Amino acid sequence: MVNIQNIQGINKYFLNIRIKISVLYYFLKFILHKKITVNLFIRILKRLNYFLSTLQHNKFVKIGNKTRLGLYIPGYPSNAFYTACRKFAVFNEKLPNTTVLLSITKACRFDCPHCYQKNDLGKDMDINTLINAVKILQDSGTAFFNIEGGEPFLVYDRLKKVCESIDSRSEIWINSTGDAMDLDKLNGLKKLNVTAIMFSLHSPYPEKLNEFMRSEIAWETMRNGIALCHKADIPVALNTCLPKEDFYNGNFQKLMDIARDLNASIIQIIKPKSTGGWLNTDVSHFSQDDLDHVKKTVNLYNNDKKYKSYPSISAQIIEEDENMFGCTAGGTDRFYINAKGDVQPCEFLNISFGNIQEENFETIYKRMRNVFNEPCECWVCETYCKEILKIKNENNIKSLPLDTILSEQIYKNWNRGRSTKLYKKIESF
Repeated sequence: MVNIQNIQGINKYFLNIRIKISVLYYFLKFILHKKITVNLFIRILKRLNYFLSTLQHNKFVKIGNKTRLGLYIPGYPSNAFYTACRKFAVFNEKLPNTTVLLSITKACRFDCPHCYQKNDLGKDMDINTLINAVKILQDSGTAFFNIEGGEPFLVYDRLKKVCESIDSRSEIWINSTGDAMDLDKLNGLKKLNVTAIMFSLHSPYPEKLNEFMRSEIAWETMRNGIALCHKADIPVALNTCLPKEDFYNGNFQKLMDIARDLNASIIQIIKPKSTGGWLNTDVSHFSQDDLDHVKKTVNLYNNDKKYKSYPSISAQIIEEDENMFGCTAGGTDRFYINAKGDVQPCEFLNISFGNIQEENFETIYKRMRNVFNEPCECWVCETYCKEILKIKNENNIKSLPLDTILSEQIYKNWNRGRSTKLYKKIESF
């Protein structure tokens, strides 16, 4: 089992110093090779120093011999970590994308009601088409590839091919239910730069999880998968999508106890959204008071010594807050390619900028980045979900995301709010 060590207090202080020194030496060689000027070198260090300062609310976690500062930041030290750092060395164009979520199949033997691929009908794309896009993304600076299904272990050959196409410049995480997982497959992936596997844990109660995933073996499958990962020395992470009442009735605390006992390194909290399978549903509404309560709870677990033994928490409502990163969809920091090849701003926004089976990936990506020029404060997946549903119903559409023409009706006049202060500050250096 991989050793997991949470870093707080004086150890966190010295880690910050080591990171700053190593980044300084990393970019110093760019000066020595005359790739950047001294002035740009200073500006890069200012950008990275400011970025690091914004992460201090996180619980840093050492997984094996590498430390994570945040869920989507590759472990330090690694080639992928420095790939992510190079994002801040770009001055004459948009800051490049660093994270992509790839769905390699729709195949899944569970039936979660909230699945954002619920209505994504169609055949899985040719895997070589996806690999071509992956190579372009890696060459352009993507540092974190998050691979999922459906269930990727049901199509292990496809999963392996994608992982084989990604070298050490980037980090690979895989999302799984544990279904079709075995030790041989895990040992094979361990050789291919796979850093961790993330499982879904939407309830602390086995019967409730089984009910939610509509399978009598969902809990058992997850537990078996986690046990296999520990046996293969592959780190485990979790994600959870909880209604607001679970943050008040003690269920979240019970879930965190389970996450700790499962030796999870990180747990991601995903806010319920009216998208995908829930597009036609009024999901649990979080008032500002509810959001503040969740933030307070998360920060307590991440920073209070009492909870040092618990996994680090990455909460979307904190990371995507207007005072943090905001909405970084559309390639400003991350985006999504679904199993049939649609390029979407994120998995929760059911619109498409084109399909890589029908059009050149770089053309599609440029089209999307022209719309998503910078991170903004508006959570467009929530703000425009009803408009997406209206267009879907008016046009009697069975499959999502909306095609490029209908998608333009969503974004051509939308308001994404103000650009986030964090990136405005970074770009000011």
